[in-house]
Amino acid sequence: MQRLEIFQSLWAMELRQPGIPERPMEENFRRVAKAGYHGLCIDPAVHEIDEFLRLKPLYDEYGLKCMVNAFPATVEELPPLLDLAGELGASLVNVIGQVMPLTVEEGIPVIRQWMKDARRAGLPLLFETHRDCTLNDLHYTLQLIEAVPEMRLCADLSHYVIDREMRLPLADRDRKHMHRILERSDCFQGRVASREQIQVQIGFPQHQNWVEQFRSWWRDGIAMWRARNDDDATLVFLCELGPPPYAMTDVNQAELSDRWQEALTIRRWVQDLWASLD
Repeated sequence: MQRLEIFQSLWAMELRQPGIPERPMEENFRRVAKAGYHGLCIDPAVHEIDEFLRLKPLYDEYGLKCMVNAFPATVEELPPLLDLAGELGASLVNVIGQVMPLTVEEGIPVIRQWMKDARRAGLPLLFETHRDCTLNDLHYTLQLIEAVPEMRLCADLSHYVIDREMRLPLADRDRKHMHRILERSDCFQGRVASREQIQVQIGFPQHQNWVEQFRSWWRDGIAMWRARNDDDATLVFLCELGPPPYAMTDVNQAELSDRWQEALTIRRWVQDLWASLD
């Protein structure tokens, strides 16, 4: 039977509010485990490997699975990040590469080398749709996945909504482009954007048209994933509501909504979407 596992982002547990201390790391793990998430995602660069290795006892203690959003700054930096993922028993590795070729021809050998590195490490590898990284632009990504048919994506659709300043209702062009991204995606991330903001409050009435659009994308993406995967496959969905400045704040730098509760709401939506497809 296919399984859905929903992870929380460790980055999303940060507060980044003046005068309020950050939670101890153990409290973050305890809170995520108590809430019933399957795992916790980390976002390491190479210089942070030792710091993240120290989290292994917490993963073991709280029974949480690991996902790695890897940030290699060069082509050669992915293997040590894959080693970290192996040490932590990561379910998958998602690359947010800081290597940014200007042409598809330059991008192909980068993608193929990283895929080769992941095969050698025995880890599943995805490439995230993310601004200011290898897949910075929607149109570039569409060309690259055509040139490298075996590469698979992790869909954080918020980046392409704001990157292309998409309007609602979606133009046929944008609908078709995003459908192609969903077809190639084996992991989905939970954040709602608008054409002006990377992360909007999901409970505010003025954002409901974008909330419904993202829920529709997640439903379509999950349905396509289920149709093409084996009966024993597991889908990871990552709740990733970032702290300020991703989260909008008021004049006192206080957030306009409760990200923790919003993540739990997104998790419930996705669980319901999954159940509706049974």
